[in-house]
Amino acid sequence: MLSIETIQDKFEQHNGIMRTQELHEARIYYNDIQKLIESGVIEKIRYGYYQWIDDENLSEATTVTRLFPDAIMCMDTALFYYRYSTRTPLAWHLAVSKDSNKTRFKIDYPFTKPYYLEPSILELGAVEGEMDGNPIRIYDKERTICDCLRYMGKMDKEIFNKAIQSYIADSVRNIPRLLEYAKKLRVMQKVKTIIGVWM
Repeated sequence: MLSIETIQDKFEQHNGIMRTQELHEARIYYNDIQKLIESGVIEKIRYGYYQWIDDENLSEATTVTRLFPDAIMCMDTALFYYRYSTRTPLAWHLAVSKDSNKTRFKIDYPFTKPYYLEPSILELGAVEGEMDGNPIRIYDKERTICDCLRYMGKMDKEIFNKAIQSYIADSVRNIPRLLEYAKKLRVMQKVKTIIGVWM
């Protein structure tokens, strides 16, 4: 088997996560993988995917961004990020293209809740952010509020109400941007009736 340092280098070249095929290409085979798991150096995070255990940077945010580099954090995850919700989400809420392979979200850890969107609206309001020291992609505040209005029937009422009130009280909210998104996402009427009274 290759030295631990060499194996760590291989993982670092793949952002800390390697697929079985990539491990085989690096001449790390089944028995080696099992030994690495037993010694607590790597862990299996889903079928065919292994993560280097790095005490320095072992956060769920790291795993999520490595597993789903195309996903944009949204809904409850974004609300918590902007402090529009005090409730820690039970799963990572991720927006992805409706053409995405749905089986990749069937994993034991971390828990994910995918939202499959039309590619035409997927990137609307996507910005760069940071979570646990990791770069992430997340919807901005205005897109997040529009999404809450789109999915309000499926949301916890308390989370929804807190999100709307927090946005209204936010001194750096951007109403023109909210209206621009609302038009594209077809929630203009809801913005007028639910948020309009406060503006």
